[in-house]
Amino acid sequence: MRTHPRTPRTRAGAVVASLAGAALVLTACGDGGSDDTSGSEGSGGDAGTITLGFLPSWTDGLSMAHLLEHQLGEMGYTVEMETLTEAAPLYTGLANGDVDMYPSAWPEVTHADYMEEYGDRIEDLGAYYDGAVLTIAVPEYVDIDSMEELKDNADRFGNRIVGIEPGAGLTGVTQDSMMPAYGLEDWELVTSSTTAMLSELSSAVADEEDIVVTLWRPFWAYTEFPMKDLEDPEGAMGDPEGLHFLGTDGFAEEHPEVAEWLGQLTLTDEEYGSLEDMVVNEYGEGRESEAVEAWLEANPDVLPELPATR
Repeated sequence: MRTHPRTPRTRAGAVVASLAGAALVLTACGDGGSDDTSGSEGSGGDAGTITLGFLPSWTDGLSMAHLLEHQLGEMGYTVEMETLTEAAPLYTGLANGDVDMYPSAWPEVTHADYMEEYGDRIEDLGAYYDGAVLTIAVPEYVDIDSMEELKDNADRFGNRIVGIEPGAGLTGVTQDSMMPAYGLEDWELVTSSTTAMLSELSSAVADEEDIVVTLWRPFWAYTEFPMKDLEDPEGAMGDPEGLHFLGTDGFAEEHPEVAEWLGQLTLTDEEYGSLEDMVVNEYGEGRESEAVEAWLEANPDVLPELPATR
């Protein structure tokens, strides 16, 4: 048997189970709405209400939404949290003003099509992280290193790549760019949800089975599972991009102090990784506020100083 650094199955399994539980309470928001809303635990609501739209299964958005919920509350805002299951209705809701802000968008490459369609009704409030990338990955014990090698090893992987949501930008790039570039037209890209992908990955790693999945960086899965990105000599997965705060048209004019503060917020790999790990893994579903408070205590000088509350 091949050996490799193994993540404890209990922890990885618990994380996947936690995400699965969260997925059960999501509302499929074709109209941009959701029943899952909550007020901020911050200092009041005198400054008004800001609605954050995000996809809980995409943990960069989950982590940043709860961080902003806390910080906007400290500024005096009431924060409503709108959870969605696909990116398309989120961009529609943002463009229509049903959602005030998307806390962690991928507008440069992954969601470029949505920005082309809705960008004239969306404001870019700045990027908090540079160098985000879409990836095709395998466990470290799999002895291939490049996407070029997938075609000749089709039988090992059952001619399948395990993906995430059908409407995800990552899904479109994999299906429309990566698979044709490497002659994988007869392969199947399995789509369902991020939770289902992680569950299948967890089972495969536990049994040291061959598997190919769609992933992205930054993402906590790289700390939970022994993964390596396959080289992409054709550049089919696109260039690195920034993770942005997007607002509905007129956001900066209505909330200038928030827009200015967001424009100053940047996180390094280490800072972002520790936030996501605390929110998703160490504390988990239902304890996001505690996770954010613990992260802020451990990182007191990372965020810009809050503006004076109204």
